[in-house]
Amino acid sequence: MSERISVGIIMDGNRRWAKARGLPTLKGHEQGAEKVREVAEWAIEEQVSHLYLYAFSTENWKRSEEEVSYLLKLLERAFAERMKDIEELGVRIRIIGEREQFSTSFQEKMLEVEERSKDNTALTLVFCLSYGSRREIVSAVSRLPEQSTYTEDDISAALWTAGMPDPDLIIRPGGEKRLSNFLLWQGAYAELFFTDTLWPDFTKEEFSRILEEYRARERRHGA
Repeated sequence: MSERISVGIIMDGNRRWAKARGLPTLKGHEQGAEKVREVAEWAIEEQVSHLYLYAFSTENWKRSEEEVSYLLKLLERAFAERMKDIEELGVRIRIIGEREQFSTSFQEKMLEVEERSKDNTALTLVFCLSYGSRREIVSAVSRLPEQSTYTEDDISAALWTAGMPDPDLIIRPGGEKRLSNFLLWQGAYAELFFTDTLWPDFTKEEFSRILEEYRARERRHGA
């Protein structure tokens, strides 16, 4: 059996997927959301312990009012209607980010889903919502007790990901080659994989191929 690993995915390319098909941008987000249950299944098969999905960044709030409103409704509907299907796979669901930016009803739904799935062990699926790594680090530092020096462990323990493993690899579909403020602290030594495939078109075969290549790499914690 393969060693269990942790994976981060930047879910990129939804809008371009829709544009290429002559569809409204919002349809691309809907198609991208449909991919979540599939990738959770693939992750379980591939012995992934934690899967971090960059679903809604702090920068996403700057998009048009129409798009932000649609994304929020899509997220709330997903948590209300689809999470139980994912939980039935044995998945524990966790959420990191600025929860206070969302409606009270959505925050309550997040807590409900986390509580309901807390004993599941097949996979921990971490949704990064209103998430930005710089904001996370600033928040962590602001919560540290006043003292003259701090260790890396001190900061790690104050991050939203406290108690969870750092990603072993980060995958970005969509053709862009940057991290876009995603798990910057935690991904310091992660292997990076970029693919031109747009997120809604991402396949099990490509996911497996990336993990196979990752497992063949010699990881080096340094330059």
